Amino acid sequence: MASRAIFLVLLVAAAASASASAQLDEKFYSQTCPSVEAVVRREMVRALSAAPSLAGPLLRMHFHDCFVRGCDGSVLLDTQGNNTAEKDATPNQTLRGFGFVERVKAAVEKACPGTVSCADVLALMARDAVWLSKGPFWAVPLGRRDGRVSIANETNQLPPPTANFTVLTQLFAAKNLDLKDLVVLSAGHTIGTSHCFSFSDRLYNFTGMDNVHDVDPTLEVQYMARLRSKCPSLDDNTTVVEMDPGSFRTFDLGYFKHVAKRRGLFHSDGALLTNSFTRAYVQRHAAGFQEEFFADFAASMVKMGNVDVLTGAQGEIRKKCSVVN
Repeated sequence: MASRAIFLVLLVAAAASASASAQLDEKFYSQTCPSVEAVVRREMVRALSAAPSLAGPLLRMHFHDCFVRGCDGSVLLDTQGNNTAEKDATPNQTLRGFGFVERVKAAVEKACPGTVSCADVLALMARDAVWLSKGPFWAVPLGRRDGRVSIANETNQLPPPTANFTVLTQLFAAKNLDLKDLVVLSAGHTIGTSHCFSFSDRLYNFTGMDNVHDVDPTLEVQYMARLRSKCPSLDDNTTVVEMDPGSFRTFDLGYFKHVAKRRGLFHSDGALLTNSFTRAYVQRHAAGFQEEFFADFAASMVKMGNVDVLTGAQGEIRKKCSVVN
């Protein structure tokens, strides 16, 4: 009886999640705010023309939003009182672009007051960040509502750059994302940069010995030497390096080419070579098939964008993304 009860609870939860996702619609604002995508794109074009390196962080912000409490804009909320918000948790302290999200939201509010959620604005910004970096374009299902809760401790649901394959698959499966989503979405690392401290243990402290010989043996030797020249110690908290060297501002197949050569920056990148399915995907797209990858990335982004969304009367439509109404 107990197992049957648990099964029924999971079934109801799955049905509720599917129902919420079904309420998202690419034309959700066609009557209430038909200009929303044009407004967001106008602001994105302006921003990325001035600061093209902002594309990667905006895509990453959407990932981090969806993996904690679903795609509800909770990553955008400021810490209030005794409650530390997600954005101030360790995994999110290197996120940037919050001020720009507010600027885009203000432009949307001017066009359509109290209509479009911050969660939807961020989803559109992430899509445009990819497209304006010469990546794929996809229709974004809309209609998300904004959450009212943001808790720093819940960021333990985020896949860390230090994760092995087992941990990665568990964290993705918890969001109903499969192995293909894992390898496809990991390729978001084709744009953007990372701080040295996110991977420097691979260069100096792989097994905890904390010396120059304690390196990750799976990392290609010349690439490791190049990384060491940029990140001279474990104590470097400021230097940033390109995640996809040579084309970190262009959304392309460069990520797969690097990972296939054991030049993936993070533990999590290298972990893709430890599973037959993800390794085969990496190797196939290291050799080409960009249109196929673009289609896969678009599909996985839509799937991730449906994770645990609030719809209907749930949540709210924030006026400012950093504070609840």
